[in-house]
Amino acid sequence: MELKEYFASVKGTGILSTADDKGVVNAAVYASPHCLEDGLVAFIMRPRKTHENIILNPSACFLFIEAGKMEGKRIYLTKVKEEKNSELLFSLRRHCKQDESERKEDLYLVFFKVDKVRNLVGDQEV
Repeated sequence: MELKEYFASVKGTGILSTADDKGVVNAAVYASPHCLEDGLVAFIMRPRKTHENIILNPSACFLFIEAGKMEGKRIYLTKVKEEKNSELLFSLRRHCKQDESERKEDLYLVFFKVDKVRNLVGDQEV
C-alpha cells in the first residue's frame, strides 16, 4: 500500500523526530504528512524547535502509531526543500484554515524524500 493510501485510510498518532547539528534530539506530535504526487511528503511547521533542527540537519524520522493497535510505520526522511507562507501550504492546511492576513506567525511547508519505510515494530523494511 502506498503511503498516500495508507494515511488516507488509517487513523493514529504521529511523532516527528529531528536532531540539531550536535545530535540533540527533539520529538513533536505531528499530523500525518501530506503525500504529494511526486513521491515527496510534506509537513507544515511553525518556527519552533523541529523547524530549527531541520535547517541544521536534514534527516528526520516520522513514527506513526495506528489508533488502538501496536502497528504503524517508521518513515525515514531527508529534507529537500521548503516554502514559507506559500499558496500550496495554505491549500494543504487541514485545520484552522485562516486568511493570510490573519496570520500571526510564519508557516513553513517542508518537503522530504522518503529514504525508507519500516514497520512500527521490528526491523523489516516495507
